[in-house]
Amino acid sequence: MWNTYIQPRSVDEAVQLLAQYGSDARIINGGTDLLIEIERKIRSPRVLIDLSRMPGLDTIREDGDHIRLGPSVTHNQVVGSELLRQLAYPLVRACWEVGAPQIRNRGTIAGNLVTASPANDTIVPLWAMGAEVRLKSARGERVVPFSNFFKGVRKTAMEPDEMVVQVQFQKMSPKDRGTFIKLGLRRAQAISVVSAAVVLEFEDMEISNAWIALGAVAPTIITCGDAEQAMVGQYLSDAVIQEASELAAQEAKPIDDVRGTADYRREMVRVCVARAIRQIRDNIYDLPAKPIMLWGATDGHFKPHDHATETHTAGDMIETRVNGEKMTAMGSDKSLLRFLREDLHLAGTKEGCAEGECGACTVYLDGIAVMSCLVPAARAHHARVDTIEGLRGETDLHPIQQKFIEHGAAQCGYCIPGFVMSGAKLLEENPHPAKNDVEQAISGNLCRCTGYYKIMDAIQAAGD
Repeated sequence: MWNTYIQPRSVDEAVQLLAQYGSDARIINGGTDLLIEIERKIRSPRVLIDLSRMPGLDTIREDGDHIRLGPSVTHNQVVGSELLRQLAYPLVRACWEVGAPQIRNRGTIAGNLVTASPANDTIVPLWAMGAEVRLKSARGERVVPFSNFFKGVRKTAMEPDEMVVQVQFQKMSPKDRGTFIKLGLRRAQAISVVSAAVVLEFEDMEISNAWIALGAVAPTIITCGDAEQAMVGQYLSDAVIQEASELAAQEAKPIDDVRGTADYRREMVRVCVARAIRQIRDNIYDLPAKPIMLWGATDGHFKPHDHATETHTAGDMIETRVNGEKMTAMGSDKSLLRFLREDLHLAGTKEGCAEGECGACTVYLDGIAVMSCLVPAARAHHARVDTIEGLRGETDLHPIQQKFIEHGAAQCGYCIPGFVMSGAKLLEENPHPAKNDVEQAISGNLCRCTGYYKIMDAIQAAGD
């Protein structure tokens, strides 16, 4: 793993650290991509520079014709933003498709861009909306348009001493309508097989401009100039939609891989682009009115640290508050999951995949549900963590726990702590959840016994 973990207090300090350590350092914010890369030995940074508690970096603001996102803005913060629902719906729709609530609570837009996979969801709508990345180093700042920022699969124009300090893009005007469509191999926690963002500008009912971007069908995101041009000056008839979607399919350059053949992807480009344009024509916007975030009574923003810059090495102590009790132990060079189990001996939180896909390791970090396998242990220093061991009261079980017993929902028990934690956080947001709310809440939790019905019944019954 890493040797040193640093939480600086300012961006200026962070870029000085990057200048000092160069390619030996990596910025971490959400860590939902980086920790998997470290675990798989794709990357081996000696130093992690954590921005996730730096004040003022998780802001979303309208600035003239632009929207500006700070580097700590998470996917769920985008989903929960009324401003972005009105002015950047395709991005909101893409963020809703990312992972599951626990992933969206930590994963950031900036991190999604830096990972630079052509299958990453948020790059596609941002490209269609003319996004740029503001980079900063100790040498100065520069703004790079997406067309120059992405250089290939997992390759960007960033230098080792640079960090993303802002993502900016044109807001949608009253004349614009757009959406995002993703095809995965399952309904949640899926990597894109194909994704498409479409933004259309109208004069009356006639299309005056069009932008189409495709993901997972080329080494980087691609735009569809022929399909865009074919729509300009046209009305959204079935014939125009068919022509545009067929032209988009011809412009795709997919490959065969484990998620689909090139021929299948090309055909699905046609289907997804046509579906997106029809949704725009028919004014179909299918986001939940009140999406489940699993951030409970918080506002989804992690509490900034109010202490001096902190540096942790493997032998340093982590001081944290777990289930309301102050605890201290070594273990800063590992994940929060391993720290809880190995150093604090709290074995209720389980390791099912160590990749953020099964939800068995769900805990609350400062009141927000996260996958503890994708959080550095040192992030818990001077923070608050709640685990399954602290859910029950002094004398009574939590209502979720009681209903799991009554409905026979416990099954083998391995994945159940994660389900219980997700269900309990859901009830903080919505004391009387509908079936669809429960489905959203547990979309990041896998049950290998395949018995979801009793789990869902138990969670819903706890709110009755």
